[in-house]
Amino acid sequence: MSTGEPLVVGVDFGTLSGRAVVVRVRDGAELGSAVSEYRHGVIDRILPETGQGLPPDWALQVPSDYVDVLRTAVPEAIRAAGADPADVIGIGTDFTACTMVPTTADGTPLCELPEFAGEPHAYVKLWRHHSAQPQADRINALARERGESWLPRYGGLISSEWEFAKALEVFEEAPGVYSRMRHWVEAADWIVWQLTGTYVRNACTAGYKGILQDGRYPGVGFLEALAPGFGSFVDDKLMHPLGALGAKAGSLSAQAAEWTGLPEAIAVAVGNVDAHVTAPAVQAVAPGQMVAIMGTSTCHVMNGAELREVPGMCGVVDGGIVAGQWGYEAGQSGVGDIFGWFVEHGVPASYVYDAQEAGISVHELLTRLAATQEIGEHGLVALDWHSGNRSVLVDHELSGVVVGQTLATRAEDTYRALLEATAFGTRTIVETFERAGVPVTELIVAGGLVKNELLMQIYADVTNLPLSVAGSTQSPALGSAIHAAVAAGAHPDVPAAAAEMGSVRRAVYRPIAENVKAYDDLYAEYAALHDYFGRGANDVMHRLAARRRAAASVRKGQHR
Repeated sequence: MSTGEPLVVGVDFGTLSGRAVVVRVRDGAELGSAVSEYRHGVIDRILPETGQGLPPDWALQVPSDYVDVLRTAVPEAIRAAGADPADVIGIGTDFTACTMVPTTADGTPLCELPEFAGEPHAYVKLWRHHSAQPQADRINALARERGESWLPRYGGLISSEWEFAKALEVFEEAPGVYSRMRHWVEAADWIVWQLTGTYVRNACTAGYKGILQDGRYPGVGFLEALAPGFGSFVDDKLMHPLGALGAKAGSLSAQAAEWTGLPEAIAVAVGNVDAHVTAPAVQAVAPGQMVAIMGTSTCHVMNGAELREVPGMCGVVDGGIVAGQWGYEAGQSGVGDIFGWFVEHGVPASYVYDAQEAGISVHELLTRLAATQEIGEHGLVALDWHSGNRSVLVDHELSGVVVGQTLATRAEDTYRALLEATAFGTRTIVETFERAGVPVTELIVAGGLVKNELLMQIYADVTNLPLSVAGSTQSPALGSAIHAAVAAGAHPDVPAAAAEMGSVRRAVYRPIAENVKAYDDLYAEYAALHDYFGRGANDVMHRLAARRRAAASVRKGQHR
C-alpha cells in the first residue's frame, strides 16, 4: 500500500549471496530485506558445467547468480517491507572488488558462450582469486624499475586481486578468451549494465583496482614492456566513460523492471564497492574515521584531508569514497574465513556435540570458552595469513602460522589466538597509516562479525581505540540505498544523505587499560613473526606455495 513516502532499494552483492534492503529516504529506516544465496557459490575446485578441476588459488563465480539476486531478493524485500513498488524512486548496488567479468561488446559474459563453457578464464574472477600473483609480481618489479609515478599511490605494490594482474593472467594463459573479450568489466559495473542497459565504469573501482590516477592508466609503453602485445589492453578492453559516486548511471530498463518488480525508468546509481559504500552508511565521512567492514575478509577505508603515501595500502583515490577528500583503503584477505575454516577443520566432534546440546553454534561455544581466559593464558600467537596478506605486505603467497601449541592446547585456545591475530593485523594497518601521517582517531566496525562481543572488545584493546559499531546489520546495502537516494535527487550529495540516512552507535567498546598493556606485549611477538616471515628473513612460505602448485600440477596431469 502506498504511503507517499519516497523509498529506495540498496542491493549488496557479497561473496556468497546478495542482500536487498528497502529504505525510507526521509530517515534511513530499513523497512524490509531479503537474501538470495548464489546457486553456484564460490567455484574453487571444479567447473560446474564440465567438472574440470581447478588449480590452487582459483576462485570463480557464475554471473547469472547475480541476476538471480535481482529476480528474487529485490521483490522479496519489497514484500517484506509491505511497500508499494510505485514509491521506489531509485536503486543502488555494491559489489565485492576486485571481481572481474570478461564480456562481449553487449555485456554477455564469455562463460555463457557455448565455446567457453569449459574454459576457466571465461568465468568471473572473484576478488579472492589469487593465482595471478606471478603477474602481480612482474607488474610491481617493472613499475619499480621504471619509477612509475602511480606505484606509491598503492603503497608500492599492486595486488594479484586487481584488474591488471588478472587481465595479464588471461592474456598469457588463455589467449582465445582474451581475444574474444571486448570488455574487462568490474562486477560492480556489470550489474548496473544489466539494470540499465548502459555500461558506466565507476570511479571507485577504476581508482582502487584499475590503477587510474590523475586521469591516466598505466601507459602503453609500460604494458608492452610487461608483455609484448599487452600494450593495447587499456584502449581495447578497459577504457570506458567514468561515473562519479552517487551519480545516476541510467534508468531502470524494462527488462530489469520485470526482474525486480520496480517501476521502469527509476534512477540507478553508479556502481560502488561494498566497503567504500559502507562509510556513509555508518556516518564515517570525516578524516580519521576508519571503517572496518568485517566479514569473510576485512576492508579498511577512511577519508583523509591530504594525500599521503602509505606503505602497503590498497590505494588512495581522490574522491574514492566521497567527493572532495582522499579516500584510503587497506585490508585483510582473511578474517571470518579463518574462523570458519578452523571451526570446519580444526574442532573435535565433542565440541560440535556440546554446541548442539546447548542450542548454539560452534563459533558461539568457542567464543564463550575463550572469553573466560586471561590474555595470553593460551600461550599462543598466530599470523592471520591463511588467505595471504592484503595489507601491508601485499603478498598472497604468505600463509597462516600458530606458534606455541602444546599437547595441552585446546580448540578454544587456538580459536582465541586466531581472533587476536586478526586484531593484530588491523593494528598493523592502523600504525602504518599513522606513521605515514594519516591519523586514525576512531574505529567503526560493520559486517557480520559485529555480533561477537569478545572479538569487538579484543579489537578495542589491541588498537587502543574507541570502537563504534554500525547501527544497521546490513550496512553495505544501506550505503547503496543512500547512493540511490542521491542519484534520484532526493538528497544533494552523499554526506548530506549520510547525515539523514546513516546509522552508527558511537564508542560501544572502549579500551581497557590493563588489557591494552597485556596486548602490547603479545603484539610485539606478532610483529616479530610478521616481519620474520613477511619481509624476507625466511622465505619458507613462498617455497611451500611453489611446492604445492607443482604437486597439484602433477596430480592434475595424472588425472587427465
